[in-house]
Amino acid sequence: MRVYSTLILFSLFALTSCGQKKDITQDYITLPNQLKEVSGIHYDAESKTFWTLQDSGNKSELYQIDSLGNIVNTLEVAQTKNIDWEELTADREGNLYIGDFGNNKNQRKDLRIIKINKEDLSKKSATPAAIISFEYPEQTAFPPVDTELFYDAEAFFFYNDNFYIFTKNRSKAFDGTSLVYKVPNVAGHHKAQYVQKFKGCNIYKQCAITGAAISPDENSFVLLSHSKVWIVDSFNPNAIMDGKITTHKLHHVSQKEAITFKDNNTLYLADEVKDKKGGKIYKVDLGTLKPKP
Repeated sequence: MRVYSTLILFSLFALTSCGQKKDITQDYITLPNQLKEVSGIHYDAESKTFWTLQDSGNKSELYQIDSLGNIVNTLEVAQTKNIDWEELTADREGNLYIGDFGNNKNQRKDLRIIKINKEDLSKKSATPAAIISFEYPEQTAFPPVDTELFYDAEAFFFYNDNFYIFTKNRSKAFDGTSLVYKVPNVAGHHKAQYVQKFKGCNIYKQCAITGAAISPDENSFVLLSHSKVWIVDSFNPNAIMDGKITTHKLHHVSQKEAITFKDNNTLYLADEVKDKKGGKIYKVDLGTLKPKP
């Protein structure tokens, strides 16, 4: 009788385990205590290190982190205020770009992208190589009415000499809509060009877009929220949301605001510290997510 009961319990455990979805994120690095609000991240394949930044209220600094989570260089971005740094990306030459376009209240008229030359990254202080400022032509009120708060942003990447920006919807009656814009990589002021809309899901805390990254081969890109990753493959360069989109739950809800590719098959995500949790970099193997050809 005892053996029979044990077999039943084992069978129930096996069935329950098989029914559970595996968490696709793996803890990789615990970030240093001083980096509690990481809002952008870029993996540098050449040095095998990460570059990170923090958002409004923090210093105008970039931080280089090794694979053990140690800060190996702190770069002051001189003569530049951190109004609301929300994202970090790079071009093929290794120059970094800071997305200073956080706009929680949809009131800013000084949105900009800050370029840092690759050769300055080994220094302790550097001035911007270029400032690319922009506006959203569709925004005519600062702020708009509370049902049209579409103009915050925490996500962008560099592709085909343009920055693709994915806005964070803060509208009342949130429906998941993110507006996609592009801005040319040319110093000076620009009117951002509207590309199209993306609608992921309709729960704000799980669906608002907080990060983006494009793969090294530029065949895929990803969007991030606090609990999901959207993978976009085979996209049209002129309408990038027309690609094949797959959605993946992370099974781990936290204030994730940063995402980057290590290589074409590996992602790194980072979250902020909140309620004494988070403050980590996580690894995701895309090979386990993408359908086999």
